[in-house]
Amino acid sequence: MVQRNRRRYAVGVDFGTLSGRAVVVAVDDGAELGSAVHAYRHGVLTDRLPDGPSLPPDWALQDPADHLDVLRVAVPAALAAAGVDPRDVVGVGVDATSCTVLPTLADGTPLCALPALRDRPHAWPKLWKHHAAQPQADRINAVAGDRGEPWLARYGGRVSAEWQLAKALELLEADPEVFDTAQRWIEAADWIVWRLCGRETRNISAAGFKGLRQDGRDPSPEFLAALHPALPGLLAKVDGPLAPLGGRAGGLTAEAAGWTGLPAGTPVAVGAIDAHVTAAAARCVALGRMLAVLGTSTCLIMNADACHEVPGVCGVVDGGVSAGSWAYEAGQSGVGDIFAWYVEQALPGRYADDARRRGITPYELLDSLAADQPVGGHGLLALDWHSGNRSVLMDHELSGVLVGLTLATRPEEIWRALLEATAFGARIVVEAFTAVGVPVRELTAAGGLTTNRLLLRIYADVLGRPLHVPDAAHPAALGAAIHAAVAGAAYPDVPTASEAMGAPHRETFHPDPARAAAYDELYAEYRALHDHFGRGGTDVLHRLRARRNRALRG
Repeated sequence: MVQRNRRRYAVGVDFGTLSGRAVVVAVDDGAELGSAVHAYRHGVLTDRLPDGPSLPPDWALQDPADHLDVLRVAVPAALAAAGVDPRDVVGVGVDATSCTVLPTLADGTPLCALPALRDRPHAWPKLWKHHAAQPQADRINAVAGDRGEPWLARYGGRVSAEWQLAKALELLEADPEVFDTAQRWIEAADWIVWRLCGRETRNISAAGFKGLRQDGRDPSPEFLAALHPALPGLLAKVDGPLAPLGGRAGGLTAEAAGWTGLPAGTPVAVGAIDAHVTAAAARCVALGRMLAVLGTSTCLIMNADACHEVPGVCGVVDGGVSAGSWAYEAGQSGVGDIFAWYVEQALPGRYADDARRRGITPYELLDSLAADQPVGGHGLLALDWHSGNRSVLMDHELSGVLVGLTLATRPEEIWRALLEATAFGARIVVEAFTAVGVPVRELTAAGGLTTNRLLLRIYADVLGRPLHVPDAAHPAALGAAIHAAVAGAAYPDVPTASEAMGAPHRETFHPDPARAAAYDELYAEYRALHDHFGRGGTDVLHRLRARRNRALRG
C-alpha cells in the first residue's frame, strides 16, 4: 500500500488523436500537480504523406516520431510544472487511441522510419479512424459467419474496419512486400511502452478488443487462410508476451530516462487503451457503472460479472478493464469530429465573425443560441454517422444524414440536431446492453466534450438518467497514472487504486421530466431513421459512398 512517510507520485501519458498529454499526480489521492500537452507535428495524415504521395479516401495515418516527441517534451514539462523530485515517481503509465496499429522490424523500428519504405503508405501506423479497410472487414464478417467462428458473437456479430485484422488484411492485399517485411504488428500503446522500457509486451485489453483474442487463443490459422493464403503469417507478428492491465512491463531504459527526465529503472506499466484507463480515473471499474468517454469519437465502457453476447457491441473481454471482471466496449465513430466538421466546414462565416466580436468561440456561440430551443422545435433529425457507425451497426461505409431542413432553418438549429444525434446514438447502445441482461446502473461521462454543458444536459434528457461528470482535467492521463501506481506497487490492483486516486464527481446532470418525455418521442423517430438507413430499408448511403470513391480514384 501507499507509504505515508513520504509523498509519492505517478506519471500518466495519454496519446490522443491530435496530441499527447502528460500529468503528474499524487499517489495517495490522485491530485494533479502538473500537466503538459504537446501537439503532434504531423497531426493526422489524411491527404498525403509528409513529402510523399497522396492518400486515398478514408485513410488516417500517424507518424510514430510524433509520439516520441511527447515523451521528450510533455513529460519533462509536466514534471517541471509539478515541482516534484523525479526520484519520488513510483511509475509511468501510457495509454493511446485504439486500434492504432503499426508494422515494425523485430527491434521495434517502425517501417515508415526506413528510407526505402518512407513513401509507402502501408508502412505507416494506421490510426483508429482509418476506415479504408471496410471491404476487408466485410469479408472477415462473411467468412467468420459462414464458418461459425465462436468468437464472432463476442463482438456483436461483426468485426470493425477499425480493428487489427481488417487493417492487416488490407496491408497484405494492397502491399504484400510491406506485410512480409513487417516482423511485428503492434498497437501504438504497446509500441510506446516498448520504446520506454526496451521490452515488448502486449496488453490483454487491446489483444482481446482489437485483436479478436478470446479464451487464450487468436483466430485460427485455418480461418485466416480462408481469407488469404498468406494471412496466417500474421500470427507470428502479433505473438508477443501478453500482460494484464496495471502490470509492470519493465523499467525505463537509460535512453528513455534521458527523454523524460525520470530515473532509469522507473517502473513502466503495461500499455492500455485510452478509454479503458479512463474508467479507472472516473471510478467506473465497479460492476454496472458505464463510462462514456466523449471526445473525437465516443467509447462506452463497462464491467460486468458475466459474459453476455450483446448485438453490435465492440467486444467482451475477460479482464479487459480490470482483472476479475468481463469488460464490455461499444462506441460511436464520430462525435467531437462531427461538431468540429460543422464549425470548420459548414458554419456561415458571419457566425465566426460574430463569435470573434464577442470574444468567444463559435462552439460557445452556437451553444448559447441553441440552449433555449424547445425539444423538437427545429423540426430536424440527424444520424450521427459522418464517420460511419461503430455500434450497434458496425458499418463504416454509412454516412451522416440530416432531414427536416427548410428555408427557415438556422445554423444553431442544425447544431442542436447534431448534438442530439450523438445522444440518440448513445441511447441505442445503452438499450442494446439492457436488452440482453447487462444492466447499466450508473452513467458517467468523461473526456474533452464534458466542458459542453448543453451537450451534457441533452445527454441526461435523452438517456433519461443522471449523468455524472468526474472532476479531472485529463482523465485518460490520470487513468494511465493510476495504472502506473499499480505497476509501481503502490496499490495491489486497479480497482483499489481507482477508489483511492480516481476523480470525484464534479457535478451531476439530472434529466428534466418534460424534456425527457419530448425526447422519447423524437428518439422513436431517430430509431425509425436509424433502422431504415442502417438495417436494410435502403442502401443509398453505401451506393453514394462507392460512387464517391470511384470518382476520386478515377
